[in-house]
Amino acid sequence: MRKFLQKLLTKPVARLADRLSSRPDKKRVNRSMNRLYKSLLTGSGKKGLIIPFDAEKGKFIIFSDQHKGARDDMDIFALAEKNYLTALDYYYSQQFFYINLGDSEELWENLFITIKKHNKATFESEKRFIQRKEFMKIFGNHDLFWDNDPLAAVGLKQIYDEVIKIYEGAVLQTTVNGKPLNIFMTHGHQGDLQSDGNWFSKWFVSNIWAPFQAYLKVNINTPANNDLLKTDHNRIMYEWSQRQKSTLLITGHTHQPVFRSLTHLERLYNDIVKARKSGNDELADELNKQIVNRQIKGDVVPDFSTCNPSYFNSGCCCYDDGDITGIEISGGQIRLIKWEYNNLNQSERIILEECSLEELF
Repeated sequence: MRKFLQKLLTKPVARLADRLSSRPDKKRVNRSMNRLYKSLLTGSGKKGLIIPFDAEKGKFIIFSDQHKGARDDMDIFALAEKNYLTALDYYYSQQFFYINLGDSEELWENLFITIKKHNKATFESEKRFIQRKEFMKIFGNHDLFWDNDPLAAVGLKQIYDEVIKIYEGAVLQTTVNGKPLNIFMTHGHQGDLQSDGNWFSKWFVSNIWAPFQAYLKVNINTPANNDLLKTDHNRIMYEWSQRQKSTLLITGHTHQPVFRSLTHLERLYNDIVKARKSGNDELADELNKQIVNRQIKGDVVPDFSTCNPSYFNSGCCCYDDGDITGIEISGGQIRLIKWEYNNLNQSERIILEECSLEELF
């Protein structure tokens, strides 16, 4: 019966979850993002920190949306844990600064004491970056507990052996070819009617969606869903980033990787346009084969070549195949990376997209 219901309900449930989990209001998003960014640039550090770095020497890894759970049927992080731990070993050994961009713990579906019990290995691995003072934890909507609960400091002490400051955002500051560059990072739930501190969303996830997901054993974070055209929330974040001078924006929240303002599918369409314009029909046909099952109806291929490369999204660490994605910044480069299991069930780092910070100007 469960398999039958999985086949019957997975797609409609995914569509319903998308509608219920993300209802961004453009005016609210813009207002919230403007307020936070201004606070970070001019404030006292209460909302977040400004971190100066050398574009050629600085090393940062940005992960978001682990949604660590209770290792039960509702825990969408369980399958990805090995990839996550292997990735943290790699970045620790390579002297990266780790920025956790929110929704690290699934505290809408679980009590903190449950999360602490079942995620000791991940907390111990993260703690190494804290001890080296190369760790920043930013809260999201599903772990808002870290920002607004009076017992948050006690919980942080229990898992990290010290109380660390939790922020809403951060700004990496550097210069590229003598020009200033700000890399603004926040979880990205700001202005989302169903996520920005909304009590109904938390009730729905805890009491309706979580038990339903547990029974069906459904994880809607599939590569297919995340390769599609940008979600409304990602599109609004991109539009906001376009209006900021000398600024790149990196968020999480949507579980959909975006690199240089394009999803994977959008980049394929863009490459097809370029190939057609250059007369390379063979390449265009080959690229078209990769998206034939998701073709937009009609003969006109959308042209995404005018996109300003100002927006990035780290994706998530809870895909249903155990993959995780993140953003690396090092050696003057910015990369969208994936850690996946190979045929021997070993974790491997894959560079999905890469460009120099200089290219973005």
